[in-house]
Amino acid sequence: MTSDGHLLGVMLVCGHHLDGATLYVDSADVDKEVKVGSWTSGRPVKAGLATWPLDSPAAGWTATTPLTPLTAKTAYALYGWTKDNSWSSGNVLFTLTDTDRLTPGNVLYARMTLGQARRLGIR
Repeated sequence: MTSDGHLLGVMLVCGHHLDGATLYVDSADVDKEVKVGSWTSGRPVKAGLATWPLDSPAAGWTATTPLTPLTAKTAYALYGWTKDNSWSSGNVLFTLTDTDRLTPGNVLYARMTLGQARRLGIR
């Protein structure tokens, strides 16, 4: 979260690269998942930290699906991906209640179990 209250996308990349990120409404039923925002990086995001504001254009990032308003009591998931589908990141799940608890400089992140990491090919 920025100091003026805007949500940021944050990805820490290691071991591969990512080309973009997508935010969607999380659902156990894949047919009910709805994309609410998507961003493409101007160049592959390699090892390191990448951040961009979710609600406005940022240097090096293009909103391919502009962010739609987020609503209360809805679960969202943000994940990173490659254009050729060779790699993707794990996702972080959140609601507006989670983001209301964030203060500038804090990051909401997901912890994976060993089993989840192995299924994603992470060791």
